[in-house]
Amino acid sequence: MFITDTKRLQVAPTDEIRTAILAIDVNELQTALVVDAAGRLLGIVTDGDVRRGLLRGAQLSDSVATIQNEAPLTAPAGASPQYVDALMQRSSLFRIPLVDEAGRVVALAVALPRPAALHDNLVVLMAGGLGTRLGELTRDTPKPLLNVGPHPILETIVEGFCRQGFRRFAISVNYRAEMIERYFGDGSRWGAHITYLREDRRLGTAGALGLLPALPQETLLVMNADVLTRVDYRRMLDFHAATGAAATMAVRDYSQEVPFGVVELSEEHVTQLVEKPVTHYFINAGIYALEPECLELVPAGEYYDMTSLLVELLHNTRKVSSFPVHEYWQDVGRPADLSQAREVYSQVFHDREGPA
Repeated sequence: MFITDTKRLQVAPTDEIRTAILAIDVNELQTALVVDAAGRLLGIVTDGDVRRGLLRGAQLSDSVATIQNEAPLTAPAGASPQYVDALMQRSSLFRIPLVDEAGRVVALAVALPRPAALHDNLVVLMAGGLGTRLGELTRDTPKPLLNVGPHPILETIVEGFCRQGFRRFAISVNYRAEMIERYFGDGSRWGAHITYLREDRRLGTAGALGLLPALPQETLLVMNADVLTRVDYRRMLDFHAATGAAATMAVRDYSQEVPFGVVELSEEHVTQLVEKPVTHYFINAGIYALEPECLELVPAGEYYDMTSLLVELLHNTRKVSSFPVHEYWQDVGRPADLSQAREVYSQVFHDREGPA
């Protein structure tokens, strides 16, 4: 089909990358069109371009021009749907801009959407932690059942996966396990199938994987049950498959400002002065894609963290890739985090407000 009103898809090359992300997320086409003031096409930016740019060190405040594809495939204005469909099939693309003789965008050709697919991948949600950093809030209630908005944290997570076609869940439980099992049951309320990995002692962020009754046949997704996010898990699986990695971890950009002017020295000589520099790091976002053979490294019944698993994979010369998260992401570990998540819930999860 052809989209002729492309204004909402357009960004300028001088716009910040975060502006392109907003255009990509709002239009759900995973594409922003980079145009000049006259509407001439200068390039396109896809969700994949954004993530690859972030991995190369781009910042959200950088210009769109730093990550755009400057030579996208286009079709001439007036091209027939049959011609454009054939072009998309030959090039394995799902969207192609149509431009006139002056290079101005007149439409965006988009492949007809396919029915939402169901995924056989097992989703393991780690909900066995004690939640001690939340103090009295978790004395009688496990952290995954604390409400953010009108729903428990874990329900928002489960429903997010279900909306993307995932139906098979294994939830690790320990502290107040009976409350979690009573709330979610067998998962039929969400059209899902939920089983439980019952920890009789703390097993860390990966140890519960050793409680799975059998190795999964497909790539599995593992996620901490205290992370609220709008990540597209399907894109993460596609990204993981494309890299050929044994494991992929979601990462998040984290910046830290030094509150003073920093002096760089060479022996006693001052070589540079930098006022309140900002350092950027990628932090672990608590979401993983794992190939089944990774689980063979998890010791049965022992405390084992995901960090240990990933380090062991690296020591065994297995490829571990990273998937940068630019969508909303919030770890709910401390009271301040919980307050922040509650404050923005209605804006971030506006499509699922209301009674459970």
